[in-house]
This record gives sequence, C-alpha cells and structure tokens, in this order.
Amino acid sequence: MPVQREATMADRDKAGGRPAPKKLALENFSGDVFVLDDDLLARGSQAAAESPRLRIIYPVQRTQGDLVQRLLNFMQPGTYVMPHMHPMPHATESIILYRGAIQFYIFNDTGAVTHSFRLEAGRPNCMVDISPRVWHSFEVLEKDTVLIEFKKGPYDAQTDKVFAEWAPEEDSGETEAFLNRLRLRNTH
Repeated sequence: MPVQREATMADRDKAGGRPAPKKLALENFSGDVFVLDDDLLARGSQAAAESPRLRIIYPVQRTQGDLVQRLLNFMQPGTYVMPHMHPMPHATESIILYRGAIQFYIFNDTGAVTHSFRLEAGRPNCMVDISPRVWHSFEVLEKDTVLIEFKKGPYDAQTDKVFAEWAPEEDSGETEAFLNRLRLRNTH
C-alpha cells in the first residue's frame, strides 16, 4: 500500500511553506430546521464560482461534532477533487446529486481506475455509497452542480481523509493532465 498523506490542506501548506489555505466552507447552518431553497442554491453556486477552487461546502450540521455530518457541496466544472479515501472504520460516505452531473472514479491502491460511472441529478443513477478506505474522486460535468453528502461524525480534519500519493495535489500544475488520463480511460 502506498504511503498516504494527511488530508488537511493547512498541514500541507505549513509543511510546504505555501500561503494560507483557501476557504473550504461557508459557516455551518444554525437553527432548528434547515430548508434548502432557491436563495441558498444561488448563493452557494455563486460562492463556488467565485472560489479559486471552484467549489465550496455548506455544512448543514450545526457543529463539526454532530454525529451525522450533512453537507451541501456546490461545485463548478474545472474544480479538482484530489483522489482520497476516508480511513476510519465508521467513515462510510453517501453522495446524492441534487443538481448537475459528475463522473465518479474508484481507484485501487496504485491509482488504477477500477470503476467509473456517471451520476446525474433526477435520474436513477443519482447516488453512490462508498465504504471506508475506498480511493475515490470525481469530475464535475455541469455548471452549478450540487451534491448532498452524508458521513458519520464527528468531523475531525486530522482523520477525515487521506490523499493518494499517486495523484497530483491541487494547484500542482499536473491536475489537468491527470484528469485527461481519466477522461481517456472513459472513452475505451
């Protein structure tokens, strides 16, 4: 099994002497009842479009300590989701496409794609559920894509995910070539 990097962008930035991490999320929701509405969809999609990463998370859970983590992930085409896995035994992740489409990839321990499939909002293929320790990533295919993610909490940035050694880091300059190789694999 390859050596694995810790998931926190802040740790990588400190170690690499890079600037402070980019904003990853909006403030957690507060209140007793959350309702997804047109205003939040517009604000989230706009925030993602304005983010250098072309994505932003809106935590629906009230705190990072909640036992069920619920997230809206607002994403634009061109964002790069570095292949990663969730190493904790309880870290099953469910993703439901609310709006848009993604190409989802599952990898083995050396980075070979073992499965690839398209997920689309409003279609039978709108959801994926991933067991712990499964390497995965995806590419956003449509503007203003919104995912709903569920994971068991509490959230701990130090243990939530491990990034793959065999994949380029964000902002490395190698991400487009990596994505092109994944796209070519889908044409065969």
